[in-house]
Amino acid sequence: MPDWKRNLYILWIGLFLNHLAYTLSVPFFPLFLEHDLGIGRGLEAWSGISISISFLISGLCAPFWGSLADRFGSKPMLVRSGVGLGLAHLANYFVYDPFSFILVRIFQGLMAGFSPAALTLVGSRTPEKHVGYALGVISTSTAAGSILGPLAGGALAHGVGLRGCFIASGIITLIAAALVLAVKEVRERRAPVRQSVLQDIRRAAATPGLPAVYALILTVSTSVLIIEPLLTIYVVRIGAAAKDAALSSGIVFSAVGAATVIMGPYWGKAGGRIGYSKTLFIGLLGGGIGSLLQAFVQNIAGFALLRFGYGLFFAAVYPAMNALVVQYADKDFRGRAVSLSQSASQFGIVAGPLLGGLLGGWTGIPFIFILTGIALLGAAWYVKAGKLA
Repeated sequence: MPDWKRNLYILWIGLFLNHLAYTLSVPFFPLFLEHDLGIGRGLEAWSGISISISFLISGLCAPFWGSLADRFGSKPMLVRSGVGLGLAHLANYFVYDPFSFILVRIFQGLMAGFSPAALTLVGSRTPEKHVGYALGVISTSTAAGSILGPLAGGALAHGVGLRGCFIASGIITLIAAALVLAVKEVRERRAPVRQSVLQDIRRAAATPGLPAVYALILTVSTSVLIIEPLLTIYVVRIGAAAKDAALSSGIVFSAVGAATVIMGPYWGKAGGRIGYSKTLFIGLLGGGIGSLLQAFVQNIAGFALLRFGYGLFFAAVYPAMNALVVQYADKDFRGRAVSLSQSASQFGIVAGPLLGGLLGGWTGIPFIFILTGIALLGAAWYVKAGKLA
């Protein structure tokens, strides 16, 4: 078996476990804040802050970790992040007030970087003709984790409580860190040139195509994650019993992941065949329409079904954007280019939950779905207009 394919399989499992651990507990932060940490008023805002703060720190640190990945390899970054994230998950078990919880989330942001390191290794060490396929396949790993994580977390929380989810998340993430030790990465001898983050940004800005992709990643991440802190709350409001909220929310969260597992490889191959810009347009168009429709469904079964349909199209979006970053960046710059794209994504993930948490309590959650749909349709127009060319 070629090394690139062997690495792909190992990293698929590692990313699957990493995202499984993440979605085992994070979707239920609003319930943890309310029932375990005593947050009553401003629950939407606290939920948004608890999710956003980790991604803010992660986005600030991503260029630094990307630079180290280019100098020393992506494999050490995978191990560093896996161990650090595992310890952060375990630390949540010992939290009993919201401010300590935020401190742990900050530490979690410092330790982030598992996904960009895996994407960099796959994108840089895969033959060009197989890059689209490999990135499409690797996208299904996080999607598969998104299926099982919320379902397992909902069942586990229902049985042993939310703190048990944190222990399980920590153990699973540490297993993922151990697994990636089997990855093979041949390092090329390079001159020991250390560029600053500012120089990396300037180089990215001067690379045709990259600034447009980064702008798109920022917009898409913001519009998608704006609903993240509100889904669990919304599921309860449209009919889920409070005692079954974690399990019902887990099913809804899993719908998009299930759709991505089904369609991810197809969209990856289609991008290599017809062009990543075209598959990106289709994904954004379908995702935008799906988001608009979700604003008008008021029962759990219909809402979960619409989330699944939305996921069938949106499965094309992130693999296409990642492939475009790899395609536009020079080979010696790919690690830093992917990390800068991760920064753009993280800043969107910061802005999204914060906006969602604030707007959700002010305008109502259905309005957030409409806002998301409009943003995704605007991004589709941006791609169709040839701004990525």
